Amino acid sequence: MYTGKGALCYLPDLVQWADVVRDLLRPGGFLYVVEFHPLLNSLRPVSLPGESDDLVLRKDYLEGRGPIAHESTVTYTGDEVPGRQRSYEWMHGLGELVTTLSAAGFRIDSLRESEVLPWPRWSSMEQTPGGWWRLPDDAPRIPLLFALKATKAG
Repeated sequence: MYTGKGALCYLPDLVQWADVVRDLLRPGGFLYVVEFHPLLNSLRPVSLPGESDDLVLRKDYLEGRGPIAHESTVTYTGDEVPGRQRSYEWMHGLGELVTTLSAAGFRIDSLRESEVLPWPRWSSMEQTPGGWWRLPDDAPRIPLLFALKATKAG
């Protein structure tokens, strides 16, 4: 089973999600999650007027404060919609995800962090030979994506 980029932030309850995933898999089946790193989600994607594109923590990294409401006339894909739209996201740190999956009966096989994104989130990002995007060499190396593989216990 695969969960892909940008899905976990829309889940208010990781425990319920992990239980559903577990119930859908046979023993020995695995879950593969490729997701935007919670640190990336803590950095606002677009600076507000008067702010710089500096890498500054602007939101929580850890879970626990409930949903974060967003109001915008633009969707996360960049499409313009009439009127203001409200959406909600929940923060989930890596510790919460790993602990939740473990408690649901999964063995964590691997957890990798990566410094690349499939699009240039900041104007200073540079394209890699593989077509992904990374921060320039003089910027801090921070995780932007992660990949986790977990196997359902037999």
